[in-house]
Amino acid sequence: MTIKRVGLIGVGLMGHGIGKNILAKGYELTVMAHKNRAPVDDLIAKGAHERNNPMAIAKESDLVIICVTGSPQVEHIVHGEYGLINAVRPGLIIADCSTAEPDSTKRLASDVEAKGGHFVDTPMTRTPKEAAAGKLGLMTGGPEAVIAKIRPVLDCFADTIVHAGPVGSAHQLKLINNFLSICHAAVAAEAITVAAKAGVDMQALKDIVMAGGAASVMFGRLINVPLNDDDSAAQFAIRNARKDLRYYTNMTEQLPVTSFLAETAHQITVMADNMGYGDRFIPRLIDVLMQVNGVKK
Repeated sequence: MTIKRVGLIGVGLMGHGIGKNILAKGYELTVMAHKNRAPVDDLIAKGAHERNNPMAIAKESDLVIICVTGSPQVEHIVHGEYGLINAVRPGLIIADCSTAEPDSTKRLASDVEAKGGHFVDTPMTRTPKEAAAGKLGLMTGGPEAVIAKIRPVLDCFADTIVHAGPVGSAHQLKLINNFLSICHAAVAAEAITVAAKAGVDMQALKDIVMAGGAASVMFGRLINVPLNDDDSAAQFAIRNARKDLRYYTNMTEQLPVTSFLAETAHQITVMADNMGYGDRFIPRLIDVLMQVNGVKK
């Protein structure tokens, strides 16, 4: 069966770009609002249809893409009242672009497969800017034949697609990737805070770090905060970083593997959330550490 009709649940910062590019490639798109009406209304103006529950989305779709916060939300979308599971039929494919717990993903896949459908994990990397440009990075987990069937749709909004293995493996890969990114951000935030308290010139810090082995994408993004008070280069909420690190440490505990650095970074995000920074972007960890250490901006 060729995918012609796509459903999208979770039209937020990332989901809007995904939906826009799917529509631009000629697919029929049906959406369900997540929180903000504005991106939904924009997609409707571009030709999308709207339904008010997951079951209705599934009934009108060959492929349903989920793009929400994490496992509790995904589980509710599948098994809650008017959930997707009520409309699963042979051939229906559900692709979860969220960052979720691998064990939850495997359970959901088993439930969907019992009704003849397929549930695969397709978590994302990069930012809303790349989502809008159709240049996200995707990890995929699931049977290769199923991934091949939905690949033309994934190509609408991603320019890097890596097959990680069976269902759940893409979410494992995503958690490892996010652990690295968030820990790099935490390290960069501490280094920048120390530099600020020591009176180091921030442009000099950027020039030397980015020219050597200490360079990282995250440092390059976070240094814009002290230089220009600009946090737009890493539009990822601290509360989501907190959630992702907890998912990662849950995974390491189940393996089991020690995860000292992840636990430390997680506690930094917990502190930031408790201080009222949960909805701020990850570069604002600098503001948190400066506040804790009495550094004036």
